[in-house]
Amino acid sequence: MQTDATPEADEAEAEPPAPTNTTAGSGEAGDAEASEALGAASGEAGDSGPEASPSGEAGSGDGESQDAEPAGATAPEPDSGEAGSGDGSGAEPQGTVEGRVGESPAGATDPDGPVEGAADGADPAQADAETTTGEATEAAEAKPALSEAAAELAAQKIERERIARRKAEREAPIEAGAKLSGTAADLLAAVRAVESGARPPAPLRRPAQAEAHAPAQAHAPAPPEATAPAPERAPAPAPTPTPTPPREPSPDAVQALRALLARGGAPESLAPQAALALGADAAGQLAESPWRLLAVAGVRPTQADGFARALLGPDETGPGDERRAAALVGWLLGQAAAKGHTVLDAPTLESALAQYGVPDPAEALEAAVGDGAVLTFEEPVGPPVAEDEEQPVRILVGLEGSAMAEESLAEGLARLANTFTDPADWDKAAGGNGPGAELIRAVAAHGLVTHTGGEAARAEPFALLAAAREAGLRAWLAAHAPAAEGGQGAEGAVTVAGLLAGAEGPGRNADGQFALDLLIVLDAPQLDVETAAALVESVPDGARLVLSGDPGVLGSAGPGRVFADVLAARAFPQFVSRVPDPGPIGELVSGVGIGELNQVDAPGKEVVIVPVRDAGEAVHRTVQLVSESVPRAFGIPADAVQVITPGHGGSAGTRALNAALKERLNPGPGRFGGFDPGDRVVHVPSAGRALPARVVSADAQGLHLEAAAGARILVPKERVESQVRHGWAVTAHQAVGSRWPAVVVVLPGDAAQALSREWVYTAFGRAGRHLSVVHGVDQALPRAVAEVLAKPRTTRLTALLRALAAAAQAQPE
Repeated sequence: MQTDATPEADEAEAEPPAPTNTTAGSGEAGDAEASEALGAASGEAGDSGPEASPSGEAGSGDGESQDAEPAGATAPEPDSGEAGSGDGSGAEPQGTVEGRVGESPAGATDPDGPVEGAADGADPAQADAETTTGEATEAAEAKPALSEAAAELAAQKIERERIARRKAEREAPIEAGAKLSGTAADLLAAVRAVESGARPPAPLRRPAQAEAHAPAQAHAPAPPEATAPAPERAPAPAPTPTPTPPREPSPDAVQALRALLARGGAPESLAPQAALALGADAAGQLAESPWRLLAVAGVRPTQADGFARALLGPDETGPGDERRAAALVGWLLGQAAAKGHTVLDAPTLESALAQYGVPDPAEALEAAVGDGAVLTFEEPVGPPVAEDEEQPVRILVGLEGSAMAEESLAEGLARLANTFTDPADWDKAAGGNGPGAELIRAVAAHGLVTHTGGEAARAEPFALLAAAREAGLRAWLAAHAPAAEGGQGAEGAVTVAGLLAGAEGPGRNADGQFALDLLIVLDAPQLDVETAAALVESVPDGARLVLSGDPGVLGSAGPGRVFADVLAARAFPQFVSRVPDPGPIGELVSGVGIGELNQVDAPGKEVVIVPVRDAGEAVHRTVQLVSESVPRAFGIPADAVQVITPGHGGSAGTRALNAALKERLNPGPGRFGGFDPGDRVVHVPSAGRALPARVVSADAQGLHLEAAAGARILVPKERVESQVRHGWAVTAHQAVGSRWPAVVVVLPGDAAQALSREWVYTAFGRAGRHLSVVHGVDQALPRAVAEVLAKPRTTRLTALLRALAAAAQAQPE
């Protein structure tokens, strides 16, 4: 490994910081460290002012926090200048909440501050509100084509309508053989026997034992050697309706909201967001329950309390108000979803409610369940018990979107595994023992296969794609980012978002499902539950599905841990690639994956460590590396060098780095909303998606960008501020799924608490030929690699898949 000790000493030899000997598992030292106040933003180092942005800032969904406190921090005190501030119920809790509530992977929530902070350009696809694209069909030829962003928003609406229908169906008991037929009905009945999502008419049943607070320890069945008997085909779903753009709030509705917000001392600029969040009757809803203002992204309980007091008067409000408690339940679950959870333990949620001053949290939660605002589930804890004993369970609570999508996903995966009845001999297509040969043979024999491996292993899914297409199959590969390395120009390669929106891929058949025989999903760790459910439900019976990815990278921006849960369930065949990542960078990244920051021999200066004393020096050295040192030493142009840093704010975050890099590489007045032709940018049309692009021009319509493969993007001028950021420097969540010839990872001193093993693994792994590490965190780097693991997410998918697998094994031959 190389060290760059002085600005002009790129070739100087030195050793990296010595890795610590701490065991890999020590980062999860009990639930106490993983617990934190649900309302407190957790994430990576940054500055202090609330600023929403789709490129990862405040609720954008990319996972890097610009203004978040370090993980584990308690909620900050509210600012004194909030609208309608006062005493009483507005105080924010200062303790922590017991439970497995982890650091936000989807963009930290704004710290307490004036309500105005939520009004200035918050991303319409906030990660704490809705974090997924849903199903969508191709637009009818007679209708004007939708933009990609509009198509995604419309697809989200369709997915939620489908989930609402599923919710209505599941409220009644489902017996074996009802509505469905054969094994499919029996499997569904078995799941209902294991866990219940129906609203309980009586108060929530408390777990029988204290261990209900622990995650379920259901035993996973061994991976099946062959698929289970195929059930009878259920009737095909009705064709998905053509997406229509989301309706803008009417001027009258917005004006009524402005007047109401002004009466309550809140900024009138919140009116459009409130109208979108609450619907046409938003003013009436807020007049009846002012705390429903919490549905607007960025608004916090203290601010909603102040608004309620100003609107209704102090005598009509208080911590125990039922309307306040109901709104807090939904808000807390929304915060949990932004941190990656699909559900929460009931005791965790009750503890959080207590910290926000709710006098009877259990009663408040039961009322929310009875009103249908949230769903409850019982998950068995521990091994099965005798028939005459009561099985310990834990009560889980979730919002219907992600909770129902998780159930839909489990059933969809089981359907694909069990409707596949056409194993094939693909030995000829495998080409002996060539790249991907073993994966090709595995996929030939099974309907659903998981594939894991590092960056070099990405070549195997592309080899499978080519072989399947050569064999005459309608095969497609969907990746998180466009033009994935190793697959540029590959026939049949699309993006997940483009496939779901109908802008790319095979289109849909008369049943509303993809017209394909094989779907390979690359970057599977980036799938949230709603996106995954939309994909899986669109794959027809009898088709093959491959979920491929690197388990060591950062997880999805939205709720869930789909890929990890599918692997943990061990319900489907798993193929582990044996292709190692080559060279010094591959050796370094492989070590990080197992908790070791090893010294690597880099004779060609593939890895260089650049020590810095402070953030100012870090920015200076980064600019020098990108503009001079890397192009001179490796012949890599500055445009092919990507800077990655933990956060957006701070003196060495993406904003500061991008400003310095623009001044050096493409100076200009920023006459187009802060941008000039030639600027490198990232376009974020929806939460969790960051598309590299370059500014071409601007006009009255908006900002014109050029993305991968020359694709043109028009960003309307009213969305430029919230959807476009400079892109010379990005966060690791924005970079995941992409690679560059050279990467400069910047680790300023204030980023020490933001580092984790998966963050370092992801950032270092983006480099192809050269990696420079601008190192200002001293021993925090090896300590993060050895000790700081990903915060756990509370989900149900593993338990659901295990129940389905057990039910399938119990079916008669």
